[in-house]
Amino acid sequence: MEQLDVQERKRIWDNIESALVDEQIDQFRTEFLELHPYDQAKIFEEQQDSIRVLIYSYLSPEEFADVLEHVDSDRAEEFVTEMNPMFASQVLAEMSADDAVDILNDLDKNKVASYLTIMDEDAADEIKQLLHYEEKTAGSIMTTEFVVIHTNQTVKEAMRHLRKEAPEAETIYYIYVVDVQKRLVGVISLRDLIIAEGDFLVADVMSERVVSVPVGEGQEEVAQKMRDYDFLALPVVDFQNHLLGIITVDDIIDVMDEEASEDYSKLAGISDFEGSNMSPVTAAKKRLPWLVILLFLGLFTASIIGRFEATLDQVAVLAIFIPLIAGMAGNTGTQALAVAVRAIATGELDKVGKSSIILREAMTGLIIGVSCGILITMVVYLWKGNFYLGILVGISVTATLIVATVAGALVPLIMHRLKIDPAVASGPFITTINDIISILIYFGMATAFMNLLIQ
Repeated sequence: MEQLDVQERKRIWDNIESALVDEQIDQFRTEFLELHPYDQAKIFEEQQDSIRVLIYSYLSPEEFADVLEHVDSDRAEEFVTEMNPMFASQVLAEMSADDAVDILNDLDKNKVASYLTIMDEDAADEIKQLLHYEEKTAGSIMTTEFVVIHTNQTVKEAMRHLRKEAPEAETIYYIYVVDVQKRLVGVISLRDLIIAEGDFLVADVMSERVVSVPVGEGQEEVAQKMRDYDFLALPVVDFQNHLLGIITVDDIIDVMDEEASEDYSKLAGISDFEGSNMSPVTAAKKRLPWLVILLFLGLFTASIIGRFEATLDQVAVLAIFIPLIAGMAGNTGTQALAVAVRAIATGELDKVGKSSIILREAMTGLIIGVSCGILITMVVYLWKGNFYLGILVGISVTATLIVATVAGALVPLIMHRLKIDPAVASGPFITTINDIISILIYFGMATAFMNLLIQ
């Protein structure tokens, strides 16, 4: 089914809204439930509180569970808390356990306890198991809704079991095999199971080469492993290799989106990613810590320039090129930072090594620096008619770009070595540090060659 664009959703919603207003429940249900759950969710999110309340009353918990699984994660908490508590608990019980846990982790613990108390006992027990795991680990994003078969079953028995359990499973493309002690020993694809002879034992047709992840593995590492192997699902095991759950590709896509947003916000000097519904006061609180630090670093930069006041008094034209040199240093440093952080995030760092990345960035900085240095030397000479000033600015740009590029790559690698999230080596931080480096290089060289500049 094609994804609806905004105008098409509006047209469809106008029809659905008319049915709601006129209390034509059957017409509403017919038109609304024909849509893909994603489009249902997008239409639902655009509605006012009073309309959403009507939708809750016209849909069953099972039907609305599909909608809630597709709404924006930043708003799921809002929708759950505005529902009738009994209806909310039933909706959560109908959702995939891992999706329900994602929502409950954002709620107040007292509310979570209340929902679990009035929820169906089996669903509550399943959710409680996942709530125990630390956030952003394999255990916190896995689902326990999967099909498992045993080594001593025949293919015919396994198929009968699969038909029985498949309606409740999140995916059946991979069927995992356990031994009598419930340890993961193999995997068999749905295709291989279908084409196998019915009287064969599962142990004879399964593959024993199973790739799995520990329950405490970080979600970034899990996403990387699933990407490397192109899996649709990945089993999660404990330290004794007991099968605890599986992680499906849709959850990994959510993880990758979450991690990308988080890294982007840190690179921009923001502590957490800011959604469009965040208030200005909250957004300001999240941005202020970095900006206050950068403010004092900026004052330090200003004090450095102040130390070269005598140099500026003698050759005032030097001030013209301060923004140029500082800006170039900040830009190239941020580019190198992005390359280094990406190498860490994608696992490239482990393949090529730190020295290779630093050397590559140093050579890149050298080529960029020399190219820009020669160009700016010619421009300054033609503009100001002072050959030595052109040489000074050109050499300063060359040296600054080399140092800034190496610094941009080195800082996140050092942080990674110290077990600090390299994304906190944010763009604004690198820019400010490189401002200081560029000013020291520029005015240090200007002071050393003052006699040539004032002739």
